[in-house]
Amino acid sequence: MTNNTITRPVLHPMGKLQRQVQSLVDSGKLQPGDAIWKVGFLFRDNWTHWKEELLDFEFSMQDPIQSFLDVEDWDED
Repeated sequence: MTNNTITRPVLHPMGKLQRQVQSLVDSGKLQPGDAIWKVGFLFRDNWTHWKEELLDFEFSMQDPIQSFLDVEDWDED
């Protein structure tokens, strides 16, 4: 019997947030040029956590959302 399970890489939590924010941009709720702090309006319950994570990755709350969406790799070296 063979195991046909497809193994997917584990997505970094910031990658998951990035996908959610991209979806909000795609839906028109956010614009790529909006400041990152606007994400807080839509992630109100978890914003304190995500804000700290973004700051840890050296984002400013005034940076455009597009700069966050442009990150291709969330490795923490």
